[in-house]
Amino acid sequence: MKKRLEMLEQLQEIDVRIDILKNTQSGLYGEMNAIEQGLGDARAALSDLQSRVAALEQEKAELDTSLATEQENIRRSETNMKEIKTNKEFQAVGREITAARKLTTELEEQILQKLALVEELKGEIGVKADNLSELEQNSTQRREEKQAEIDALQHDLDADTERRQAIAGELPASLVKRYDSLREQRRGQAVAVARDGYCLGCNMNLPPQLYNSLFRGDEMISCPHCQRVLILKQQPQQ
Repeated sequence: MKKRLEMLEQLQEIDVRIDILKNTQSGLYGEMNAIEQGLGDARAALSDLQSRVAALEQEKAELDTSLATEQENIRRSETNMKEIKTNKEFQAVGREITAARKLTTELEEQILQKLALVEELKGEIGVKADNLSELEQNSTQRREEKQAEIDALQHDLDADTERRQAIAGELPASLVKRYDSLREQRRGQAVAVARDGYCLGCNMNLPPQLYNSLFRGDEMISCPHCQRVLILKQQPQQ
């Protein structure tokens, strides 16, 4: 029985280590995801700027077309004025030309505004593109480092899992099932140390008769309070 208790204790030590390794590995995967998220955000921001520039250039092209149309109307009207016979028609065409010139001025101002905004955004695009390129290079290195850590942890996990299987294989299946159930119920701790009359798993006082039974080591005893399997560990002599 003493050997089984020692094996259960070993099993718990391995399981605790496996839990730590898995949690660490999970954290590294989270960091990998954060790296990808950062890259995705940077790419999305750059793409958004490029889309805005494309939209502005499309708007400018439409303004250019409208400006060209108005300029052509002005030229045509100025040509037609040479053939006008009446003062009334001359004044009407003159008003049309004045309105068209006012509109061309407004169109030219809008085009200049679009050009200025496009240039500004292109400057931002250049900066963001450089930053993205640097971020991609750094992210590649960071991913490789994180992956190397993950692989190293996986190597340790595989080794511990193999050791766990070997120990569990030497124990009765019913005992392993009981151990696994207790671990699930008791936050990963199925085995607890008994010392000085206390269960160190739940810090509760053990009945004297039960505690004394632990010294014999001929049966498996559970804490009556937390149901963990008890292993006697006495304080070392000073």
